[in-house]
Amino acid sequence: MTIEREYRPEAIEARWAAEWIERGVFRARGEADREPFCMVIPPPNVTGNLHMGHVLVYTLHDVIARWRRMQGRDVLWLPGTDHAGIATQMVVERELAREGTDRHAIGREAFVARVWEWKNLYGARITQQLKRLGSSCDWSRERFTMDEGLSRAVRLVFVRLYDEGLIYRDRYIVNWCPRCQTALSDLETIHRPVVGKLWTIRYPFADGKGKGIAVATTRPETMLGDSGVAVHPDDERYASAVGRSVTVPLTGRTVPVVADPFVDPSFGTGAVKITPAHDPNDFAAGRRLGLPEIVVIDPHAKMTAAAGAYAGMDRFQARKKIVQELEAQGLLVEVKDHEHAVGHCQRCDTVVEPLVSMQWFVKVGPLAERASEAVKDGRTTFVPASWTKVYQEWMKNIHDWCISRQLWWGHRIPAWYCDACATMVVAADEPRACTRCRGALRQDEDVLDTWFSSGLWPFSTLGWPERTPDLARYYPTTLLITGFDIIFFWVARMMMFGLKFMDEVPFRDVYIHGLVRDAEGQKMSKSRGNTTDPEEVQARYGTDAVRLTMAMLAAPGNDIPLAPERMEGYRAFANKLWNACRFVLLKLEDSPGATEVPPPEELSLTDRWILSRAHRTIQEVDRALEQYRFDRAADILYHFVWHEFCDWYIECVKPELLGSDAGRAAAARAVLSHVVDTTLRLLHPIMPFITEELWQKFPHEGEYLATAAWPKAVERAQDAKAERDMELLQELVVKVRNLRAEAGIDPSRRIEVLVHAETPRNGKLVAAESALLAALTRASSVTVVDAFPPDLVAARGVARGLEAAIPLAGLLDVQAETSRLTKELDRVLRDVDARNRKLANESFLERAPAEVVAKERAIQQELLDKKRRIEATLASLTGGGAGA
Repeated sequence: MTIEREYRPEAIEARWAAEWIERGVFRARGEADREPFCMVIPPPNVTGNLHMGHVLVYTLHDVIARWRRMQGRDVLWLPGTDHAGIATQMVVERELAREGTDRHAIGREAFVARVWEWKNLYGARITQQLKRLGSSCDWSRERFTMDEGLSRAVRLVFVRLYDEGLIYRDRYIVNWCPRCQTALSDLETIHRPVVGKLWTIRYPFADGKGKGIAVATTRPETMLGDSGVAVHPDDERYASAVGRSVTVPLTGRTVPVVADPFVDPSFGTGAVKITPAHDPNDFAAGRRLGLPEIVVIDPHAKMTAAAGAYAGMDRFQARKKIVQELEAQGLLVEVKDHEHAVGHCQRCDTVVEPLVSMQWFVKVGPLAERASEAVKDGRTTFVPASWTKVYQEWMKNIHDWCISRQLWWGHRIPAWYCDACATMVVAADEPRACTRCRGALRQDEDVLDTWFSSGLWPFSTLGWPERTPDLARYYPTTLLITGFDIIFFWVARMMMFGLKFMDEVPFRDVYIHGLVRDAEGQKMSKSRGNTTDPEEVQARYGTDAVRLTMAMLAAPGNDIPLAPERMEGYRAFANKLWNACRFVLLKLEDSPGATEVPPPEELSLTDRWILSRAHRTIQEVDRALEQYRFDRAADILYHFVWHEFCDWYIECVKPELLGSDAGRAAAARAVLSHVVDTTLRLLHPIMPFITEELWQKFPHEGEYLATAAWPKAVERAQDAKAERDMELLQELVVKVRNLRAEAGIDPSRRIEVLVHAETPRNGKLVAAESALLAALTRASSVTVVDAFPPDLVAARGVARGLEAAIPLAGLLDVQAETSRLTKELDRVLRDVDARNRKLANESFLERAPAEVVAKERAIQQELLDKKRRIEATLASLTGGGAGA
């Protein structure tokens, strides 16, 4: 078989992606003699396309899946997608708006049907992108969070938690998004520092005696809902005020002054207003103190009728009006800038509003305790370990989880109400009638938080609540790979639910990766215009180059600065691999025959060296992947393929393949074949498409590289002596090449090389490999000498334990070259002197930007390096000593 001259990834990637899936290459077989290895995919939302964060996490999953599969494990990488409640509903609502209607106009049933249509039409797009990325999932087991089986699991979990008192319904203050029109959990509320104002307002005493109490607030509009003013019990400034009443400005309503330890005496004036319906801390204080909840802001962030003259105004419009009125009435004491954290909706970035409403909650304390213990005792391990502390801190400070969402798309809460007798029925299956009066029932309007169903993902996807063969074999899963930004959203909830319903952790290891950022380290976002389209870079550089980039940059826990130039470089690596394999295949086809590697005694030094490096590379890659050091595994392979196999070994064996020694040529072909096969296997998990395509061109056993055996490191193939010897020869070759370049010798001219060795052993090594050294340095001869002639005019340099000299007689006009270099040295010295004066100027150093000074220092260093090289070359031309 032949390999096409040009590597064209677009011609092979789609073909292999389709064939692997059609032939069931990635199906988990459940064979009893294979150790199971299971991962569930972090399910992407069905709302759109893959982004570069997806490319990272799914590449890392796939590297592990392919590696373990080749090692002989029974790998199940279970795929699926998430219904993404808020996000998907927003997408379909935007479509309806473009059509001039909305969900309320068409009704719930029609709207949900419309979302299902959208999901069926567009939801498959992201699955196709996953397949195009090469994700080796078992696609026969693909799941969706609203599949009937998964939906039933959600209902059963809800009912069981409710029956055990771990789910409850209550009027409670929640984070409310006026744009999305739903409650949000604490995790879905992003608190960002905002520079606002701190208004100090005077609340007059109701009895008219004294000045009243000055209260500081960042939200004057909520003042209309105040039901008290609080001070700290130990604050002597207000001891006489406790028990009195004050008048809430602009309302005429009187409220008590109370003492409560939740007040921070150092904040503002030390007195705070209590607005139970619009602040979480005030809500708790109001419940403790028996204060009424006065709702003055509605779910649309408009002022309610209880706000009096401000009813119907937007909350921020009301704020301005209220401040103006306070100032007009002389009640505004002070206004100053104040930075504080303001909650924003994670989805749409709207400022959230704390509102009191009837919601469903999970009592997470007992669940979190078990999830914390499972990490403490090592049943689940975080990589890097530093994330363990973050996880444990969050578990320790966890609050009850608001799980109800005021949406129409999602798992509807399995609770029904009887309006006739006020009975509530919670059941996994829809009841026909009220269990108490047999009256008609209506189902709860709300749906569950998307993370509720996602929390069941590791076991619901395997068939729970049925004890399926898959559940028995593959749970707990082996590994989860995810970003640090969803440790609390998802990882913690899977831990809690897995331990609760399976009595076992959902995964053994959790590998936490960083976020993909742009080249400057900025977070990617459409608003910044710095996003990278995965399909675009896959088309431009090839999927394998994109995957290699992701692996190279995936240092544990670190964010990933993504620069397209990196992908360009790894596309070049793919070309290098392609061309190397093409060369090897041509040589194998030229002289077909046995490809079994001969015993070490029949091999050359370079053969023993590359075999040793190949088998040491197997060990190093295995060790790196065991530790989830994707970056290290990728870098090891890159260095081995490009710098050792291509740049050195192939160049070393070219003379042997063209030589007259048939035995040596056959041995070289056998080694080439073995190393190529090993290399393609090692690279396959990271670069699956190009390696499968190339592997199919070589003689092989088995149908697909994707299921071929992972190479095993053989101890006897590792030859430390060959590696040391080859390293010495490489240093010598590099030194000779540098010497001829610095001396300006035409690259096509043959040179003579003299070598003086510090030890007899090094001398014997150079003499034994002189033909190889001559070929690599374009020398007519490489000769070991006891000493250099005292009058030798040569380019000279030192490599470790060796000194090399290139006699210059006849190679160039020494006098003319000396004259040219002398002039060049004079110019460099002038430049060095100018830079030195500039960098000695205190005024320049103080006034110039740091990057300008740094650039000047870098130029100075380059000039000094150039000066040193020219001086060394001049010395060699005049016989004045060794070069650099």
